[in-house]
Amino acid sequence: MADQPDIATVVAARAGDPAAVDRLVAGYLPLVYAIVGRALEGHADVDDVVQDVMLRVLRNLGDLREPESFRSWLVAITVRQVRERFRFRRGAPEALVHEDVRDPGADFTDLAITRLELSGQRRETAEATRWLDEENRELLSLWWLEASGELTRDEIVAATDVSRQHAAVRIQRMKGQLETARVVVRALAAQPPCPELRLITVHWDGTPGPLWRKRIARHTRDCQHCTPAWNNLVAAERLLAGMALVPVPAGLVHAGSHTAAASGAHLAWLPQETILFDRAKISRRIDIDLAEGASLLLCEIVVFGRAAMGERMESGEFVDRWRLRRGGRLVFAETVRLDGDIGAKLAKPAVAKGGVAIATALIVPGDEAVVERIREAAESFGGEVGISAWNGFAMARFCAQDAATLRADMMTVLGRASPSPLPRLWLN
Repeated sequence: MADQPDIATVVAARAGDPAAVDRLVAGYLPLVYAIVGRALEGHADVDDVVQDVMLRVLRNLGDLREPESFRSWLVAITVRQVRERFRFRRGAPEALVHEDVRDPGADFTDLAITRLELSGQRRETAEATRWLDEENRELLSLWWLEASGELTRDEIVAATDVSRQHAAVRIQRMKGQLETARVVVRALAAQPPCPELRLITVHWDGTPGPLWRKRIARHTRDCQHCTPAWNNLVAAERLLAGMALVPVPAGLVHAGSHTAAASGAHLAWLPQETILFDRAKISRRIDIDLAEGASLLLCEIVVFGRAAMGERMESGEFVDRWRLRRGGRLVFAETVRLDGDIGAKLAKPAVAKGGVAIATALIVPGDEAVVERIREAAESFGGEVGISAWNGFAMARFCAQDAATLRADMMTVLGRASPSPLPRLWLN
């Protein structure tokens, strides 16, 4: 998630500075979209709720007495608006917008499955979130961000307006319901299918809901065929950590990060893949200042379109600016720009030769010894990987036909480039 504005920006925005207001909105939109989108499960109301949240925040910003509590205040407002929308939807027709005209980028569960081309228990967990009660989907959206380090437990307590002990109990109950839902997903997907379960669900319309979750779960506890579905469930924290769900609509994304490392420090910049939907627009800048004696391991993966859903990125805009300084001296500068008919450009042999996943890795310090270690693994690469070293650092370029292949190649390169272990979310 992009760097969020500091307290000085909040103070300036509260005083009416238009530039500070713009930075505040841009910096916190991903967090608001993550909470609302996860809680509403990609409903067509997501954009409306996010807009309501930001309007309320800006309208009442002048009343905020403690700027340092802005993020907790924002999360609390977001949760209240989600609850208000839940109450409204209970009294409205279920199908507010026909499925065919819903924003395809708004289905957070499908995004989770597509983002890492999930399989096994991670796919089961993503699908299981559809079976949660409304209040638990709201809580999951907050706990999900806590598991990924974006929120603290204190912020969850403030947002839900309960005691810390009560919040802990609610989270445990939510996790228990999520585990039950994972078993339901397993049982329904089992091959060969359970004959008794098929009879039980003969009148089920295929829509996940609490009633059918309870009926199916009750069956799995007593059925010899389905009982094994409860075995070997990996803890949800381990599975959710790598499933960052922050889809912000096209035209809204302007991401930037400025990071520095002092002498003797090691900076590892290893985010998950950036998924670009068709017609998405993103302008990103990464600035890194390394002191002499500091080291760096940086990678960025970009995937054009959601292959698992049969989607290609035909058009859009992608601008990526990198600047690396070492000891105050600019040693690497690059700007990548793809726009217009991106699909046709990626198909060209000199660009990506039909590949939809590209990446770059920077290794500082890097020399020919690092290059040779990585080249020794050349036969294991599933996509195209090129690496060279100059000016005191090494750089690797990647291109592959799909995200999973490129991710495997990147893990090989990172493993050989640095003695430090990869983050756990890369290994799940």
